[in-house]
Amino acid sequence: MPVPPKTSAWWDKSRHEDRRPFLRQRAAIIQAVRDWFAGEGFVEVETGILQVSPGNETHLHALRADFPGGDGQVARYLRTSPEFACKKLLAAGETKIIEFAKVFRGREDSPLHLTEFTMLEWYRANAPYETIMDDCVAVTARAAEAAGTKQFSFRGKALDPFKPPLRLTVAEAFDRFAHIDLLATIEGKHGNRDALAAQAAGKTHISDDDDWSDIFSKILTEHVEPKLGEGALTILHEYPSPEAALARTHAGDARIAERFEIYGCGVELANGFGELTDAAEQRRRFISAMDEKERRYNERYPLDEDFLAALTQMPPASGVALGFDRLVMLASGATRLDQVLWAPS
Repeated sequence: MPVPPKTSAWWDKSRHEDRRPFLRQRAAIIQAVRDWFAGEGFVEVETGILQVSPGNETHLHALRADFPGGDGQVARYLRTSPEFACKKLLAAGETKIIEFAKVFRGREDSPLHLTEFTMLEWYRANAPYETIMDDCVAVTARAAEAAGTKQFSFRGKALDPFKPPLRLTVAEAFDRFAHIDLLATIEGKHGNRDALAAQAAGKTHISDDDDWSDIFSKILTEHVEPKLGEGALTILHEYPSPEAALARTHAGDARIAERFEIYGCGVELANGFGELTDAAEQRRRFISAMDEKERRYNERYPLDEDFLAALTQMPPASGVALGFDRLVMLASGATRLDQVLWAPS
């Protein structure tokens, strides 16, 4: 006996009708953003979804795809970001590139996280990361214009997308919202776990096996992020060096890196870097992250040797990954990510 279709499926006519206004706004925002980047001289690129390495961050979980090859089983991963491929294009001579990239991340299924989502990623060669910050502000305003709104709102928080953003260093934010002197817990490029634990005592639960980054993340999530992006966008910059990932260290202070994140209504929208081009340092960071990943999750991902080779030829550059679905959600007034997806899974 055939099973009747679920009336809650996304393709149900009544449900699709409810989502259609948001989807129309999504289409308008995509066009407006493309037009803005074209006006800035960017080239839209398309890079491969299957990659040798999905990325090498400790808490980033990829989806693996194995298929038969000439020498047996071939392992590839669905990309978690187009970053490695885009940087290879910078090494090849491209100077301004943008990609609307379908990306995939495992263990991410929540109101603000999806296994499959759209990442808007762009890079400027020979540009400081402050320029990328300005790009993000401009793109957010274009999204608001295309959606016909003067206010973003989400879970009781609101902001004016045309208002100049609030710029806070991470150290300033930790001092303001958690009363923690963050830089005092960093020695060179390394965090002092006990020093941060002492300041964080009573502010969050600290486990015996929490390292400096774990405690940092808990304070950021519990005390800082909920206060960001109210009234106007917040640009949180000068991330501590232990959280640099693929960002270069600040020339004047080894304790901080050229990394920023942008928040709206308490939602993280973008994560950008003044890009690291030191291949040896990047390799060291990747290996350290994979060692920690193996310790915590009993898995590790291979390094993309082509990417590390390309770094040696890549010009100075800055770039950012922006969660496009989240931007559309805020600009359209949707309350859930699935409302702004044409075919939610």
